Amino acid sequence: MAVRKLKPVTPGQRHKIIGTFEEITASVPEKSLVRGKRSTGGRNNTGKMTVRYRGGGHKRKYRLIDFKREKDGVPAVVKSIEYDPNRSARIALLFYADGEKRYIIAPIGLEVGTTLVSGAEAAPEVGNALPLANIPVGTVIHNIELRPGQGAKLVRSAGNFAQLTSREGSYCVIKLPSGETRKILSACKATVGSVGNSDHALEQSGKAGRTRWLGRRPHNRGVVMNPHDHPMGGGEGRQSGGHPRSRNGLYAKGLKTRAPKKHSNKYIIERANKKK
Repeated sequence: MAVRKLKPVTPGQRHKIIGTFEEITASVPEKSLVRGKRSTGGRNNTGKMTVRYRGGGHKRKYRLIDFKREKDGVPAVVKSIEYDPNRSARIALLFYADGEKRYIIAPIGLEVGTTLVSGAEAAPEVGNALPLANIPVGTVIHNIELRPGQGAKLVRSAGNFAQLTSREGSYCVIKLPSGETRKILSACKATVGSVGNSDHALEQSGKAGRTRWLGRRPHNRGVVMNPHDHPMGGGEGRQSGGHPRSRNGLYAKGLKTRAPKKHSNKYIIERANKKK
């Protein structure tokens, strides 16, 4: 994938950098794998705004993605690479030998016509899903399960990848994109390779309107509000606002929010971005 920078013909195009979509081979999704998707606009069931700065945006249809990859031993051919408005990565449409169709997250290097397999007997090649116990140490992986059969929860966004660094008994040690190192059961599945559309991080919207198309409304800083609207509001002239806080007064930076007795803490070997 590549990006293209537009000529500054208009103010909105001056800083605009977007993808080329050159890897996409189909413009219409598979009808049997598409569902309607409602937009809440940040409102709850009574109509009250519970999340600020959301609303509008283009209509989307949800594509059903196969994160479990439980059709072990059944070969599937990649029919197309498609755009998905609900995620940063691209998706691939698979046609299984038994006639079933499914979407998966498209890794880097996956091409139309490639045959993929999942299961313990699968080869550790790009796009194949197999248990961590069967993946060689040092392999780059994505779409990692936290519990066997649960479906992939980790490393699913564009350009991301994790690495299987070692094994400890019935666990595998995985280095995640955040820098965190943790143990995951060897029975959990992962997909070989890194997630595609790696140039997504280089894109720039160029104008506020593109952000509105994504369903995001303008975000107001707490410092510019009045005291009754935000803990950092008020003051004569421009005030720095003190320590960054949320709307209900909790520290927004520097405060540890993870539960100290969380069950999965014991599986974490090294924290993400650990300060020395």
